Amino acid sequence: MSSAWAQDDRKALSDARLAFVLDIQAPEPIASGLARHLELQRYKGLTDLDNAELQRLLSAADVQARELLATWGFFTPTLDWQTTAGPAEGPGWSIRLKVETGPQARIGEVRWTFTGHIQDSNEHREQREALQNQWSLRVGQPFAQEAWTESKSAALRQLTAEHYPLAQLVHSQALVDAEQHRVVLSLTLDSGPEVFLGPVHIVGSERYNEDQARRLARLPTGRSYRQNDLLEAQQRLVLSGFYDAVFVSLDTSGPASSMPVRIELRETPRQRWQLGLGVRSDTGPRLTLEHTQHRVPGLDWRAVTKLSVDRLLQSASLDLLAPPNDSLWRWTLSGKAEHQRFSDHDLDSQRLRGGRTQLGERIDRTYYLQYDTARYSGSLDDVRESVSAHYAWTWRRFDSLPFPTRGWGLGLELGTGVTLGSERVPYTRAYSKALLLLPLGHQGQRLSLRGELGAVTTRHADNIPSTQLFLAGGDLSVRGYAPGTIGVSNSTGTITAGRYLTVSSIEWLVPIRSRQQRSQWDALVFVDAGAVANAASELRTQIGAGFGARWRSPVGPLEIDLAQARDTKRWRLHMSVGFRF
Repeated sequence: MSSAWAQDDRKALSDARLAFVLDIQAPEPIASGLARHLELQRYKGLTDLDNAELQRLLSAADVQARELLATWGFFTPTLDWQTTAGPAEGPGWSIRLKVETGPQARIGEVRWTFTGHIQDSNEHREQREALQNQWSLRVGQPFAQEAWTESKSAALRQLTAEHYPLAQLVHSQALVDAEQHRVVLSLTLDSGPEVFLGPVHIVGSERYNEDQARRLARLPTGRSYRQNDLLEAQQRLVLSGFYDAVFVSLDTSGPASSMPVRIELRETPRQRWQLGLGVRSDTGPRLTLEHTQHRVPGLDWRAVTKLSVDRLLQSASLDLLAPPNDSLWRWTLSGKAEHQRFSDHDLDSQRLRGGRTQLGERIDRTYYLQYDTARYSGSLDDVRESVSAHYAWTWRRFDSLPFPTRGWGLGLELGTGVTLGSERVPYTRAYSKALLLLPLGHQGQRLSLRGELGAVTTRHADNIPSTQLFLAGGDLSVRGYAPGTIGVSNSTGTITAGRYLTVSSIEWLVPIRSRQQRSQWDALVFVDAGAVANAASELRTQIGAGFGARWRSPVGPLEIDLAQARDTKRWRLHMSVGFRF
């Protein structure tokens, strides 16, 4: 039992004579809740309040207090009001409210009724079952009006997210049995008709072709409505770089069999400059400069030029990307040059790449030719060159992007090449990655399992450029380690790239809840492990572990992780935005 005074009453006692002070004796958070919401508090400044008026106010306050307690699930409370006259120099009255809440009512049953298309649709039976299985107010839980209201809203949002954007909550009731301290909940959801996407209308397209926006959106006419499809289309358009802002919505005035989609665009300028300044604990200050030309004159391709400089690494790159054709295939050309300083040598590397890429709804495909050269100076004075051909394939099956809660992804890359120079040595390169999201129960908890494998096979690896080999460490690799710090240690202790790679990770994510409802935040703990070596038998696992948070931000998942490297015992902060696979 605790006692709550009306807010600021104690301070006001020293400032002016009050009509009364109110002391509420009740368990928390009941006491503070009543003190905050009782309208009786509004009248404490009436210094001419007589006894008759006070009794009228107390009678109204008793009714309101019982109503407030009922919203918290207490339907049989005992309220004891006591009033005493105050001292001559103090408040006119001293009011004490003693509250015995009685048992809190619990949910005894939840009754569902569906009307509209979903009522008899076997095709969407799983959607009905999911609504009931993911209902947050379970039988046996304490009843509270606020949680009841939020749960109804969540159920309606879930129903309108797939197939039925016109759904409505047409009836709801909480039937209270005060004697049994039991509440029966009932709600009726009218799905309305199943809605199918119609023609896509583009608004705001001036610099770039409307057909380009339609291709990037990938919203075919006749597809059953899914809110995530519109969100994914919106994200694809934003990430394309051609648009600063995108809003995708349904025109609900259209027919359900072919409901128009409206895409509102704010295009980016044809040119954009970005300057970045940063600091890393291992390399010090870092300066980056990026220029984007969205339509190269005479070519209509996008060109992105990047320069990056810090104490140990300087790089320059150029990427050219063609607009997608009707099959969403795009030509791509790129070049990159780097100068990296190590303790006993410098490394100058260049890469030229040309090919085609197709970003599909579930499957991405890329094939390209690549030329690599790496020149080592210092104690490792030599030049390595290669030319290679690669094919990369990525398959995604996640429930919703960019905020997936279940599903899997698989990526494979195969390449073959030959070293150049005095001795030409053939080699093959294979790389794979996988991600599995497993839900745990109905409370939003889930496991995230991630893995990578890589191998370069050849009879003589010394001539292969390091850009064709593997390093580990960093945000999407082994957290706790800086990018590229897990590799092969040579005789001087310098880390170099290796022929074999293994990475594995496990995360346990738990939603952060507020008032029994899931918030936009998740908490997590994780363990990462990775190894790089020139022989499979020499792989030595390095482990990073830590904790973090995920925020479903308007631009995608914000990932904040704090990890400790087991070998160095040092902590490292990792931050990134967006779901990437």
